[in-house]
Amino acid sequence: MAVLPGMQEQDQKTIFALDIGTRSIVGIVGREEEGRLHVLDIEMMEHGRRAMIDGQIEDIEQVAAIAGKVVSQLEERLHLKLKHVCVAAAGRALKSEKASFMLEYSQAQQATDEIVNQLEAGAVSAAEAAITSDRDSFFYMVGYTAAQYRLDGYPMSTLRGHRGRRLEVDVVATFLPREVVDSLYTVVERIGLEVSSLTLEPIASLNAAIPVDIRLLNLVLVDIGAGTSDIAICRDGSVVGYTMTTVAGDEVTELLMKKLLVDFKTGETLKIAVGETDILRYTDIMGLPHECSASEILELIAPAVQLLAKGITEKIMELNGNAPSAVFLAGGGSKLQGLREAVATQMQMDAARVAIAGNHFEKNAFSDAFMLNDPEYSTPLGIAVSAALGMINDSYVVALNGVPAKLFRSGTLTIRDILLMNGCNYGDMMGRTGANLACTLDGARKFFRGGASVPPVILLNGQQAELSSVVNAGDNIQFTPAKPGKNACCTLAQLLGDHFSGGVSVNGAAVPMEYQIQTGDVIVTRPAPAMPSRAAPVAAPVRRQAKPFIITLNGEPLRLPRKENGEPYYLMDVLPHSGLDFERLDQPVDLYINGVPGQFSQKLAEHDNVIIRCRQTPEP
Repeated sequence: MAVLPGMQEQDQKTIFALDIGTRSIVGIVGREEEGRLHVLDIEMMEHGRRAMIDGQIEDIEQVAAIAGKVVSQLEERLHLKLKHVCVAAAGRALKSEKASFMLEYSQAQQATDEIVNQLEAGAVSAAEAAITSDRDSFFYMVGYTAAQYRLDGYPMSTLRGHRGRRLEVDVVATFLPREVVDSLYTVVERIGLEVSSLTLEPIASLNAAIPVDIRLLNLVLVDIGAGTSDIAICRDGSVVGYTMTTVAGDEVTELLMKKLLVDFKTGETLKIAVGETDILRYTDIMGLPHECSASEILELIAPAVQLLAKGITEKIMELNGNAPSAVFLAGGGSKLQGLREAVATQMQMDAARVAIAGNHFEKNAFSDAFMLNDPEYSTPLGIAVSAALGMINDSYVVALNGVPAKLFRSGTLTIRDILLMNGCNYGDMMGRTGANLACTLDGARKFFRGGASVPPVILLNGQQAELSSVVNAGDNIQFTPAKPGKNACCTLAQLLGDHFSGGVSVNGAAVPMEYQIQTGDVIVTRPAPAMPSRAAPVAAPVRRQAKPFIITLNGEPLRLPRKENGEPYYLMDVLPHSGLDFERLDQPVDLYINGVPGQFSQKLAEHDNVIIRCRQTPEP
């Protein structure tokens, strides 16, 4: 829309928020006044056809057309040309994954901030690898929670300051697919606007429904939409986790469709009308008119309400671990009759501790023309409030290699957080040492160490910085990823030397001298045949073959040749026989000797029972 005579252009203090939902698009325009958002106008339009599926944009042209109409209506009424818009990515597209990571040292190390950073970054990268189905997939990390630390196998609430050889962490990390962000930006570009801030829908809804000053409590916000229900959890002043369940308002509508033989629109109308009137009238798909009471409809939808309450409760308990202090229900689905009570019952909470969101909206927003305490406004109002009051990090700019970084989380952010949010992984930040190479030559262990990695270059505003350095608004980060070290490699010729003239076999088979040795190879040499002599042959003394060194490895006997000079075997010597590919491990490994956790440098005794296996993680 062109700038008409008398139309003003949007200034920096004027906030325009656009909530692109499954069923409708809502636009809110307001200005910050004395620490609150003054809402000037609201416009809502429903999609003409199914352009969104579970919050994800399917038909970009259709969504852009409706969004454009919302913008035009607001511009005409306010005589204001809109240029910048605040948006939120659908929380229902979030993917959460559990992962673990371990750092092991030959000697006890103190867990510094940098070591904990390495540990957590490794776990987040492992989680990202677990959800990436192919090489073309890309995810933004939007947040993670360290669920459990372990120090030498013992559970710990924190590792900082403690000393140990084996440091471990379990995390629950949350990611947003790149396609969700890209499609959102494309719609905004189609209607001639620029994105001024980006957040997540569950964060926006939480910012509207739960004021910052009460987030020390363990509180849960459930935004119940049409296709899914988004869940955000806060405690100790911060948002600590997000999740979602695929049951939501459509479950009830679809049940009414089946029970009453009506179309989707009629089912929606009946669902909304329950609680507003005692007698409901509708026409089924056969054209027959019907009349029923609200209590009859409530009885029909009771199974769907219980199913929705169960789905919400299970996800809250899975992420939070126990019942929270209180639960706030937001979104259009929160108005469903009987849902609040059903959630309280499922959570085994006092019904007074499960509330419909809206009572706290007035702390951050007000309007002279609109009643803002409607739970349906939680997301669009939250987007606007978050940007207007500086409650999201993306309301200011941090440059990463000259480009504005994507920031999805509020609170203090470090360089590590920003790198993870923008697609960097553990190898980029820490560097990976080249893979080691170990083999056995005539019963003796040979070990070749992989090359050292080249560390990353991290500059914050031109100064050398650490991953744990805190980032502020306007900061400029220059980041050059670490380079991995070269894998150790060796041919038979290099191992045996230029003067070797005997025979050789690898794993019982003859191979050429150019053979590249692999980890776990067992190499046996034999001397070159002696030159014939005229002297009478002398019988060689008979050497009694040494009894093999026998242990049990992963339940099976393992026979090893005795080492030269009577040297002992160590736990690290049998790693190549475990069947694990230590070059590509992406999860912790358990080491046990006779049922007790072992160390790589620990000596083995005859008939020891050794276990070397990947950590058995419980089913979620």
